Amino acid sequence: MHVTILGAGAYALGLALRFNKNKNKVVIWSKVKEEIESLTKLKMNQKALPGIKLPDNFVYTMNTKKAIEKSDIVVIAVATKFLSSVCDDIKPYVKNKHIVIASKGIEQETNTFASNIVKTKLKTRKLCTISGPSFAKDMALDQLVGLSLATTNNKTKRMVINALASDTLKIRVTNDFLGVELCGTLKNIIALTSGMLDGMKVSESTKAMFLTESLNDTRKLIKKLGGNEKTIMSFAGFGDILLTCTSESSRNYFYGKLLGSGASKKQLNDYLDNNTVEGVYTLSSIYGLIKSKHIKMPFIDFVYDVFFGSRKASEILSFLNTKE
Repeated sequence: MHVTILGAGAYALGLALRFNKNKNKVVIWSKVKEEIESLTKLKMNQKALPGIKLPDNFVYTMNTKKAIEKSDIVVIAVATKFLSSVCDDIKPYVKNKHIVIASKGIEQETNTFASNIVKTKLKTRKLCTISGPSFAKDMALDQLVGLSLATTNNKTKRMVINALASDTLKIRVTNDFLGVELCGTLKNIIALTSGMLDGMKVSESTKAMFLTESLNDTRKLIKKLGGNEKTIMSFAGFGDILLTCTSESSRNYFYGKLLGSGASKKQLNDYLDNNTVEGVYTLSSIYGLIKSKHIKMPFIDFVYDVFFGSRKASEILSFLNTKE
C-alpha cells in the first residue's frame, strides 16, 4: 500500500518506519522547508529524532498533491494546533482515502477533538484515531508497543491493521473515539503534574496516589462526556498515562519537573521555545471544554491555576489530600 505521513516530527517518523517495516511505500510531507531539505539530504531529522537514519526509499515533499494522490492511507501526525489548516490543505486530494489521526489533544480556539475537526473539514467516514504508550524513539527502534485504534469503519480498520500491525506492534480496536482521544489529551496534563511532583521531590507513594486519582478523574470525565469509561484501561488510557507520566523522555513530564524544581521563567520559556509541550496547549483547551459543558473537574482547575494563575505548585499536596 501507499502511505502518506503528514508531519516530519519524531512521532511521524516513528510511524513512518513502522509502515515501512510492513513493505508499504511511504511519503513524508511537511510544510517546513528546512525539515524536507534535511530529510532529503541527511535521511534524518536530527532535532526531532537524533541518530535515527531513515531508509533510502522514503519520499519527501512539500507538494500536497504529490504527497497524497497515490496514497491508500493518509496519516495526520502534526501538532493539534495545526490540524485545521492541514485539513484545509489536503481537502482537495483526500477523497476516498483512509485517514489515520495520530495528533493528540483539543483545538484551543474551538475546544474540539481532533476526530471531529477531521470529520467536519474532510467530510469523511473513512477515519480512525491511534493512541497508546509509544515513545517515538521506541517506535523508530522497532521495540514492542501496543496501540489503541478507534474507528467505526470496518474497511479502515482492516487496512490500517494490515499496514501497521506486526510482530512488534499490537493493535486493539475500539469504537470509542471520545474515550481514546480524551485519554490522549489528559495524559499530557497528568504528565505535566506528575513531573511537577517529581521536581518537588515528593515520595514515590505520593506520586502513585496522584496517578490513581488521575485515572479515576479521567474515567469519570470520559463517562460524563458520553464515552466508554472502560477505555481508561486500554493502551490509550492506563498504558499511555503510565508511560508518559513516569519518564523524563516525555517532554510534558520534563517541563513539569522544571516547574516543580523551581526553574526560572527564562528556563521554562526557553524549553517551550525549543520543544513541543502539548500539555501546555491542551490545558487551556480542556479547561475551556469542561467550563462550556458545566462539568466540575477540580484537578483541571487546580493545574490550570498553577500554570496560568496564581496558585503555587507546592499547594498540590494539600489539594490531593482534600479533594473528593
